[in-house]
Formats: sequence, C-alpha cells, structure tokens
Amino acid sequence: MTASPQPSGRSFPGSGLAKGLAVTLRTMTKKTVTAQYPAVQPDLPPRTRGVIGLFEENCTVCMLCARECPDWCIYIDSHKETVPPAAPGGRERSRNVLDRFAIDFSLCMYCGICIEVCPFDALFWSPEFEYAETDIRDLTHERDKLREWMWTVPAPPALVPAAEEPKEYAAARKSADRTAAQQAAEAAAAAEAAQPEPTEPQSSQPQSSQPQSTQPESDRPEDGDAR
Repeated sequence: MTASPQPSGRSFPGSGLAKGLAVTLRTMTKKTVTAQYPAVQPDLPPRTRGVIGLFEENCTVCMLCARECPDWCIYIDSHKETVPPAAPGGRERSRNVLDRFAIDFSLCMYCGICIEVCPFDALFWSPEFEYAETDIRDLTHERDKLREWMWTVPAPPALVPAAEEPKEYAAARKSADRTAAQQAAEAAAAAEAAQPEPTEPQSSQPQSSQPQSTQPESDRPEDGDAR
C-alpha cells in the first residue's frame, strides 16, 4: 500500500474557530441594509419569472403551449370562423378565433416551456410577483387578466452595436412604409380631384349690344343707293 500524501500546511489547534470568528467580526462591522418591503420594491433582474402575460393579437390558437405544458394548467377554447375572400373570385378561408385562454397559477411550476415553444411570441414573462390570493380559485387568470400583465413586461434588451436587425422588425417597417406611401398617394389624388378646374379668361373690352353685320364692306349699300 502506498501512503497517503500528507497535507503541506499544518493547522494548529483552534484554527477553524479563529477563522469562523474572523468571518463573524467582518460581518459585524459591515453596515446592515434592510429593504422596507412593500414600501420599497425590490430591484428584480429583467429575466425574473414572476407571472405570464398574454399578447392576444399574436395568438393563433395552435395549442402548442397547452400540449407542451407538463402540469396541464393552460386552458384554451376556440371556434372556427369563415373569412371572405380577399380578392374577387377567390375562395373563402377559415381561421381559429380565440374564445378562452386561462392559466392556473396554482398548478404552474414556472418552467417557461409554454413561452419557449410559442412560435408567434404570444406569451411573455413579467417580473410581477404580487398576485397572491386568499381563494385558490382566483389564481386561475383568464385572458383579460393575462392581457393586463402584458403592460408590466419589460422592454427587450438593446441590440449589440452593429448587430443585424431582426427580420421581424425589418418586415414590419417595410409594411408600415408601404402603407404610408399608399395613404400619401391616395391623399394626393383626393386633393388633386378636389381642386376646381381652371376657367378661360374673359375679354376686358366691352361688347356692343347691337348686332354687327357679317357682310363685307364692299357689298354694303351706300347712303342714297336704292336696292
């Protein structure tokens, strides 16, 4: 058998107690800071998992969040609606219309899977955590309550300098520019159509009220000549 290596430094009796007392002394000399909650709100990190907000306009009722939820705490109801064709001669289409979107936070374990799998960015984390209730049934937040949590979602972090713009922002900007150009063209056309048509200028010379003869001077009868 090989002998176990001996420690390089030798510890004297009571060294552990001395180290503990040193930590205690350092802590005792530091100034104690107490946050007076709830008068002073804590400074939470931007990625705090507090409550989930719903951006209803982006939801397509694909049911991915409800299917992937390990606790089955998301409840979604919808119905199909027929949309008329966008152009004459086209065919009608059907789309899903959201009727109910609820999350039972008494069952939620805040894993964030529903937010990660949402393909249309309809769910977001909010740092709000003050939504305790005395009745467990009030912890089921319906779509209206989830929409209110959206106003507490912090803005996304700024991009790295010289980073490429996200394609969603570029597509939205192009669509907005195209709509603005179309509206400006329609406004210009409407303003042009509203302008009065120019009229021909009238002569400033006074016209005689007596009708003028159209016969040439050579054919006119002189005074005293009989016809």
